[in-house]
Amino acid sequence: MSEAGTGAGGGGRASHDDAAGGGGRADHDDAAGGGASERPADPEAVRATLAAHGYLADEGLATAVFLALALDRPLLLEGQAGVGKTELAKVLAASTGGRLLRLQCYDGIDVAQAAYEWDYPRQLLHLRAAEARATAGGATLGTEVEDELYSERFLVRRPLLAALAGRPDQPAPVLLIDEIDRADDEFEAFLLEVLSDHAMTVPELGTVAATVPPVVVMTSNRTRDLHDALRRRCLYHWVEHPDFDREVAIVLRRAPAAGESLARQVSAAVDRMRGMGLRKPPGVAETIDWAVAVAALGRARLDTPTVDATLGVVVKDRDDADRVRHAGIGSLVDAALERAG
Repeated sequence: MSEAGTGAGGGGRASHDDAAGGGGRADHDDAAGGGASERPADPEAVRATLAAHGYLADEGLATAVFLALALDRPLLLEGQAGVGKTELAKVLAASTGGRLLRLQCYDGIDVAQAAYEWDYPRQLLHLRAAEARATAGGATLGTEVEDELYSERFLVRRPLLAALAGRPDQPAPVLLIDEIDRADDEFEAFLLEVLSDHAMTVPELGTVAATVPPVVVMTSNRTRDLHDALRRRCLYHWVEHPDFDREVAIVLRRAPAAGESLARQVSAAVDRMRGMGLRKPPGVAETIDWAVAVAALGRARLDTPTVDATLGVVVKDRDDADRVRHAGIGSLVDAALERAG
């Protein structure tokens, strides 16, 4: 079952799955709309909702999303970079009105970046103020001051813990755990409680459980294998590059200035490149960028000089670019024009 395009679809330029960003940083994108959102009635309703927000999902992906929402299960998306895995979570947040909490994984990420930490500067100020008051009154600090230091007042919620703070009168938060394959085994193990119980144990406070389970989307580019314990807690979908017609539709949504003819030519050329065994085959995001770039040059049709000059927009590796040129840019253009009709 394949997904439709960049992010199966219209997700467009934001579908660069290797999203840049500081490790463990939460993107608090508060989507408009208040009040709890209704669950979709069936996969087709999911598909229509995603399409209304520019994401063209196929039946397989729409079914996976529907079941994740209906069963309150995390959804693990795997596939090559650029197929729209990250974009799906963004569009889900936009379509449901839920707050998007993004956790960008990286090697060495820990609890402080991912889950929570204590606001030590404020704790220290609070302790000094308490000591000053006690000294002025001729008293000593009591145990209640120590208890206050580890209360909600001084707790800094990072994406994982913030995702458990959803309220019944608001749409469920959308937790994006991006590129989980970049984190290590220990971090995977730390996630299990959140994924299975929608809860997290904070030693100083006890177990924090979600009143409203978050919508959890995890992505992986398969740079390493994930453990079975994590996979068992998730629903799974492999995201493919879109077929030709779907990719054309995506490009037209995201780069309407390119026009249908150029969108077909660019999509056909990219599809042919993906069959060349490149180390880093272009994703739909690159297809869109390429169509925008060619249109910005005032070209309405691909030709050999234009492809050669703009190849770096769509192919991001020197060896891959050499392979494309060795195969013949002229033959690439001819094949693209023939397929585009």
